[in-house]
Amino acid sequence: MDIASSSSSMVLPSLQPHSTLSKVSIFQRLTPPTTLIPSWACSTKPSTTLSPVSSKVPFFVRCSTQPDTSANSETQHNKPNNEPNSISSSQSVSQSDLAASEAFSPSPPLESSHYSSSRGLVLDLGPSNAWDSADIGSPVVKRFLSDEEERWYMWYHGRAKGHPSSDLIGLSISKNGVHWERGGGPARSSSDVGFVMSCGKDWWGFDTGGIRPSEMVIMSSSRVRASSAVYWLYYTGYVSDRVEFSDQSLEFSVENPDGVNGDVSCGNGKVLKSLPGLAISQDGRHWARIEGEHHSGALIDVGSEKEWDSLFISSPQVVYHGNGDLRMYYHSFDVEKGHFGIGIARSRDGIRWVKLGKIMGGGRDGSFDEFGAMNPCVTRNRSGGNYVMAYEGVAADGRRSIGMAVSPDGLKEWKRLQDEAIVWPSDQGCWDDKDVGSPCMVEMDNEGNEWRLYYRGVSNGGRIGIGMAVSEGKNIGSFRRWKGFRV
Repeated sequence: MDIASSSSSMVLPSLQPHSTLSKVSIFQRLTPPTTLIPSWACSTKPSTTLSPVSSKVPFFVRCSTQPDTSANSETQHNKPNNEPNSISSSQSVSQSDLAASEAFSPSPPLESSHYSSSRGLVLDLGPSNAWDSADIGSPVVKRFLSDEEERWYMWYHGRAKGHPSSDLIGLSISKNGVHWERGGGPARSSSDVGFVMSCGKDWWGFDTGGIRPSEMVIMSSSRVRASSAVYWLYYTGYVSDRVEFSDQSLEFSVENPDGVNGDVSCGNGKVLKSLPGLAISQDGRHWARIEGEHHSGALIDVGSEKEWDSLFISSPQVVYHGNGDLRMYYHSFDVEKGHFGIGIARSRDGIRWVKLGKIMGGGRDGSFDEFGAMNPCVTRNRSGGNYVMAYEGVAADGRRSIGMAVSPDGLKEWKRLQDEAIVWPSDQGCWDDKDVGSPCMVEMDNEGNEWRLYYRGVSNGGRIGIGMAVSEGKNIGSFRRWKGFRV
């Protein structure tokens, strides 16, 4: 049944921004989601309506502004950014955020990096007392174009020094997607930046041990007034329970989530259980969790003992295909095959999901992704209409690179674009010379019709950051690291 005609459709409860992360149960189907432009992006004048974007390209608004490459690559945010016509009004900060703000106080402006080895780096670790001083990654980048300006949002995970098992999700903003403003503590208002979401507090929840963003979709229901469009954040939630298995044939340590320098590493054969979750917001900063059908509040559960995704489910990346048709791409570790794999699930409303099975596994012997694919980022190609997937490939020695796959319909007919990776770790001595992964693609609309690819990079020395590469025009099989800004 087309859910547009369903009499059980209902308004999303509690759509006003929450200063606390409450959980909301949804037992009735929503009407078909419509992708929208935030109100500030529609006009320079106050507006109470939101304009829909073509359903064929639901996530990206047309944009042709070239980035200014003369400034530093990041700026510490010390004052409100005066964002026009924010979707919601400012809200008070929760007690938990106030407590966190004492630990993560605002820091002085970040100095420019002087590393000649920083090619491609657009967001480094935060200052020593910031919420993202020890680890950052999982970039989810979206861009919008108003009458007079270009606006970029990046949600990402971070972790503070001295808090090895406590991930937070934060928001950084930019005018060109290259130079980012960030905050050292919580985002206190609807125009602020900083961390915006913390782990769940319910002992029975699936996200008490860590959270990482996977995808952001801007949608609304026909039963919700147009001015109440919401951000839908699909994220991975972790618990402290470890799932053990033994595979002595692996030359690397299987981890979930990925650890750095051993401080969150689970070791070979030990992973944290993780499941996908959903939260909604009117401004991208104040969030209310949507409780799924699983008893922990997650959207779906792991598979049975013999199924390929029995260990965990991570990186739920959601694509709006059409009316009543949303696809979720996620990864797990296939114990029987001994490699990471990517699976797909479908939904009519974005909340209830049905798994369809694994769509990608390990590559050919000796390839950059011989031991599997993970952290998928799927989007629809505007020029060709097909689907493209950037993914993190795992080699036999555990090294991570970024590959590309294509599909005519985004379902099960996925084929690797080429045998080689599109982005490799850099030469020795660079900030990302060990691993690159967690890709996020943005299709541009400039003269070259290029793509941007944001990714997480790790060095052999333990340095971590978020980088950016750009395609050679429309060629999604060839990317080069960004080097147009001063480092």
